[in-house]
Amino acid sequence: MRVLVAEDDDDIRCAIDASLRHEGFAVDTAADLPEVDEALSVNGYDCAVLDRMLPAGDALRYVADRRRDGWDTPVLFLTGRTEAAERLRGLDWADDYLGKPFAVAELVVRVRSICRRGGIGTAPMLRRDGLVLDPGRYEAWRDYRPLALTGKEFTVLESLIRAQGEPVPRAELIAAAWDELVPPASNVLDVLVAQLRRKLGAPPVLHTVRGLGYLLR
Repeated sequence: MRVLVAEDDDDIRCAIDASLRHEGFAVDTAADLPEVDEALSVNGYDCAVLDRMLPAGDALRYVADRRRDGWDTPVLFLTGRTEAAERLRGLDWADDYLGKPFAVAELVVRVRSICRRGGIGTAPMLRRDGLVLDPGRYEAWRDYRPLALTGKEFTVLESLIRAQGEPVPRAELIAAAWDELVPPASNVLDVLVAQLRRKLGAPPVLHTVRGLGYLLR
């Protein structure tokens, strides 16, 4: 799951970033709306966490304008403006609203919930080689045996299943599960694949394509 966080307070932004990464999210951060624009032009996100008042203006107006253009990424607003009227205004365009000060642990739970709600009822079950994935609930099984996967393991496995037996390049898997701070030559993917193979068990279905990436077969 990939999340965009826009917050102009450095301490709050870093705390959110660290907590979401610890829970397995891929995170991109921004300090103002122009950086949000730049991030959205490059990546898709499962959720955007936006401070209401940023240096360039009110994120509520920004989201409203994007919604009118068809942007449908789930949004959670952060704000010190917690009056009932302001919360209702925010919820006209966003999926959740969290007043400051807040517990970062609660924000992580809300972000995960928003991502799941966005998939339930819209994301079909994925099946291949005895594997079944429910993208809406982030649950997985092999031969009816539940798999205890981390968020990044689930994302990599989902990408491989969606490839329908075709090899998926390393860079593509890294981009899906991590962020631009992880170079394609990093060994983080190799470590994750080794863990995933252990969890999937025998017979092996996750194979290496030398010089390219991985595939399910």
